Amino acid sequence: FRWFVVREAEGLGLGGLVRNLPDGAVEVIAEGTPQALEALERAVRRGPTMAHVDGVEKLDVPHDVRIPNRFEIH
Repeated sequence: FRWFVVREAEGLGLGGLVRNLPDGAVEVIAEGTPQALEALERAVRRGPTMAHVDGVEKLDVPHDVRIPNRFEIH
């Protein structure tokens, strides 16, 4: 799933990161234009073939959080 997010985000020109969380969830932190962020959200909700997405939660990231210019897997 992380590689799917990276491919989608890079194609949209977004910066950010994606990582697995201990509870099995995947966290995505992204920065870019509102249109590109909406497109990434749609892609994440859809997910790659054979993936099951239970839900998507959107939160604002505090301004002091460093967001990579390129999309990274952590």
